[in-house]
Amino acid sequence: MNPPQIQDYPTWYKGYIDLVNGDVLSVLENQAKKFADFIQQNADKADYAYAPGKWTIKEMFGHIIDTERIMVFRLTSFARAEKAALPGFDENDYVTNANFKDRTLDSLCEEFVWLRKSNMYLLNSLNEEELNRSGNANGNPITVKSLVYILAGHVMHHQNVIVERYL
Repeated sequence: MNPPQIQDYPTWYKGYIDLVNGDVLSVLENQAKKFADFIQQNADKADYAYAPGKWTIKEMFGHIIDTERIMVFRLTSFARAEKAALPGFDENDYVTNANFKDRTLDSLCEEFVWLRKSNMYLLNSLNEEELNRSGNANGNPITVKSLVYILAGHVMHHQNVIVERYL
């Protein structure tokens, strides 16, 4: 699958999409275990936030899980030719209203692995026509293919943040 074109998504997603090199489906498949392993290797920092008001690693991981669910809902909706515009979401409110700090790192890792593995069945089933469909989310047009790339790039972005600011 070739990367989406710049007109296929809002410009603020470019940073995520540009992080993805190679076959995006392979990247997504490999991320399931590799990202969970990366988080587990840094379990001693799970409750650490690098500055006041910043998320802990567990909260960031919860945000990644929530975002995966939301992006896959959007992706599924648009692949199935949904015409209704979908709402945006405030990631800070989602983290504030979740209990990620109270969860174990093991439970978050297991949830991410199973969520991604489940999502891979859908992603691997999409044909070219479905990948090129688009819809409106958060007031902006976006293609299904763009959302596939955003899933991979979002995890890569946050892994980079963890390496740069938490470790």
